[in-house]
Amino acid sequence: MFTGIVQGTVAVVAIDEKSNFRTHKVKFPSELLPDLELGASVAHNGCCLTVTKVEGDIVSFDLMKETLRITNLGNVKVGDQVNIERAAKFNDEIGGHLMSGHIICMAEIVKILTSENNRQIWFKMPDDLMKYVLHKGFIGIDGISLTIGEVTKGRFCVHLIPETLERTTLGTKRLGDKVNIEIDPQTQAIVDTVERVLASRSII
Repeated sequence: MFTGIVQGTVAVVAIDEKSNFRTHKVKFPSELLPDLELGASVAHNGCCLTVTKVEGDIVSFDLMKETLRITNLGNVKVGDQVNIERAAKFNDEIGGHLMSGHIICMAEIVKILTSENNRQIWFKMPDDLMKYVLHKGFIGIDGISLTIGEVTKGRFCVHLIPETLERTTLGTKRLGDKVNIEIDPQTQAIVDTVERVLASRSII
């Protein structure tokens, strides 16, 4: 379980490429290394990955075929930065919203509007998933807990403050880039439940 409060960005220093399988090695900052053990969960761009090896400050993670297909981690190259967050602990402050690290799809950046101390980024995602994107609702974008701004047909936007742009990879994103999307599970549950109830009533 994660909170969507990114703890830093780290560089991918090596990639071991195999058939439908990858191992990413990333260089961890010293403050995030304590008690990091094999089997621990760490979110990379919002995607929950398992620690497979720790060699000093170089930490390895395996990515299977489905992860490479559905997330932007399949496009990551050596030298790229990824957002990371270690798993939440009991009694920690939750500044974002509860996230599972399970990515539902990718969204494409289609518009970037920059003004003083603010940036608005518009995303396009599959139409069948837009029912879970609600004005002022929560969404996870590359592992960042954000509040949804405007919503139109097939598109939505978020507003980013300088701190978010500085601490995460969103500050370097450009038009056409793909980001990982995790929808709020409570929103999904409510929308799916309402759809099932309405469908059952139409059958009666």
